[in-house]
Amino acid sequence: MIRNALLALLLTTSLTGPTRANSDLNTATAANLRGDYAAAMRIIWPSAARGEAWAQSFLGDKFRLGQGVALNHTEAVKWYRLAAVQGLADAQFNLGFLYVHGQGVPQDYTEAAKWYRLAAAQGHPIAQLNLGLMHTEGQGVPQDHAEAAKWYRLSAAQGNPIAQLNLGLMHAEGQGAAQDQAEAAKWYRLAAAQGNASAQFKLGVMYYDGRGVPLDRAEAVKWHRLAAAQGDASAQFNLGVIYDTGQGVAQDHAEAVKWHRLAAARGYIFAQYNLGVWYAEGQGSPQNAVMAHMWLSLASAKGVGDGAKHRDRVAKLMTPQQIAEAQKLARDCLARNLRGCG
Repeated sequence: MIRNALLALLLTTSLTGPTRANSDLNTATAANLRGDYAAAMRIIWPSAARGEAWAQSFLGDKFRLGQGVALNHTEAVKWYRLAAVQGLADAQFNLGFLYVHGQGVPQDYTEAAKWYRLAAAQGHPIAQLNLGLMHTEGQGVPQDHAEAAKWYRLSAAQGNPIAQLNLGLMHAEGQGAAQDQAEAAKWYRLAAAQGNASAQFKLGVMYYDGRGVPLDRAEAVKWHRLAAAQGDASAQFNLGVIYDTGQGVAQDHAEAVKWHRLAAARGYIFAQYNLGVWYAEGQGSPQNAVMAHMWLSLASAKGVGDGAKHRDRVAKLMTPQQIAEAQKLARDCLARNLRGCG
């Protein structure tokens, strides 16, 4: 499934572009970067009033961010629109963003897609990405995976890691693009090299399975570890399994428990289940029936079929006080959103 977290869409600033290379822009940009918004505004206002698109877009930024003026999304929309109708891609993109989020205008995905398309046609990489996402979801435009792939490809070619990840997913699944595991691995690698954790995880899985790349468990561990270090729960879980089975690394049950704890704390239910089993058996950590009961309770509450069965088996070896303690730990753990759970 296409990663769509970026529908919390990214915003650009209005500080770059070939039409804005002039002394006023340079002076305003320098003032803005040093936090002297009043000095920047003294330059921006008259330039914007003269109809200069760079200044209008810059002014839209200031109203959107509340820098040098009171935050006012309606004013931001007004100035972005003036710059957008003159063809400034950053302003078109930012106007689309505000329509997506209903900031300063009623939320309108169709209008957002219109402005994204204008910016994307000028090569704006994040507009291309977001237009691809809208076609993936059928949001403001017809759902069209081939059209989504087209825009992802244009953005990916400019180095956008989310577009590279999504294009890799489309090739891996044959959705909107020819199914081609080697092509999927190519795009994952480009995104992974930029530090994208999801791409690192996907590439690690491909090396583990020998899909689209030669089977290489050590390379799989490398990419899983990079993703896991960034908090990717799926990578943390897989790394725990790899250490538990000794595939590509020396078998190390304590290391398996370590990575499963991290995944479990992020809500990965199969890590919670495995931890419960391992605590019950004393594998990778001292045997602890209370912790086993707690993790198995949490896993079963989220629908892991064998969780309740194993929890009840552990409970038969526990005192009523231990069971009450485990139940309290599970409740407290949920109340803290799994933070600090053992």
